[in-house]
Amino acid sequence: MKTILIVLCLTSLLCAARAEKTAPAITLKQKSSFAASDVRNPFWPIGWTKPNPKNTTATIATPVITPTSFTLTSVTMGAGARFAILNGKVMQEGQQFGLQMGSQIYQITVQAIADGQVVLAYEGGQVVVPLRRK
Repeated sequence: MKTILIVLCLTSLLCAARAEKTAPAITLKQKSSFAASDVRNPFWPIGWTKPNPKNTTATIATPVITPTSFTLTSVTMGAGARFAILNGKVMQEGQQFGLQMGSQIYQITVQAIADGQVVLAYEGGQVVVPLRRK
């Protein structure tokens, strides 16, 4: 047991003596630098450049909604609220609903209900739908 203790003490002394010997300092020949002006994404392939975005100025055409897009079947004008049956649904003044034309859905507001007609507002335009009589 004493021999193991002596061997461990001697090895630790040898290791401590070696640790005291320091390695010579490294002198740099050239100091590295980083220029941020020529930056590219490091995950892009070498030589790949980002494509220029196409200058697309999309012109949003306002929809052309005609009175034939609607079916006004009845208008009820009482002392209180006014009601109209438009495309099979009961509508009131100020009510909003969606009209699907093609792949677009337009928000339409019932602006006014008059005798024999309904005025609808959509995206800055108006359309007057007359009552269809059979």
